[in-house]
Amino acid sequence: MAFESVKKVAEADFPTRWGAFRILGFEGTLPAKTESHDRSGSPAQPGKVEGLVALVMGDIHSSPPLVRIHSQCLTGDVFGSLRCDCRLQLEMALSKIAEEGAGVLLYEQQEGRGIGLMAKLKAYELQDAGLDTVEANVELGFEADYREYELPARVLKMLGVTAVKLMTNNPDKVEALESAGITVAERVSAEVESQETFAAYVRTKQEKMGHIVETMVSDE
Repeated sequence: MAFESVKKVAEADFPTRWGAFRILGFEGTLPAKTESHDRSGSPAQPGKVEGLVALVMGDIHSSPPLVRIHSQCLTGDVFGSLRCDCRLQLEMALSKIAEEGAGVLLYEQQEGRGIGLMAKLKAYELQDAGLDTVEANVELGFEADYREYELPARVLKMLGVTAVKLMTNNPDKVEALESAGITVAERVSAEVESQETFAAYVRTKQEKMGHIVETMVSDE
């Protein structure tokens, strides 16, 4: 994925229960698509637009700030689902940024690792029948994870951030930022206290997706 353009579309004060942030909205536009077999001269289809919200607190330039790249999870972040650890990770990131007095949360439109909300609910159905999260995505005809992190890297550069302390368990995020020219000065664990309802979910990320989890997760 290569964005044709990335622009800031809005910025405002954003008070939260963790403290005062600035909230910034960004849009990345992918190149327009023309079907290879279309010889009619029809205009290319408009490029897809992907949104990203950045919450920024404090001085993010004097030293590498704490940064969390968080993928949208309506079921966890909004409804409090305990099928996953997403809301717990989101709240932990905001809390730690507040503790440090500076940092950036990048919230991406990547529901269900990029497959979308309705497909994610279909995957839930398959998981209830015994498949894990990776198997369910594949059964539905998707890859295990469609997420790419070019947009967060572009936004960090627009914010003037060239080095970060990255809060993540996912080595793909570290690699993506480093490849984009953002130095990851430190990886900060995003591990939260395990609960029975999402133990299998975390274990699958650990065993099949290479996530770094300090404690081997068990269902038992």
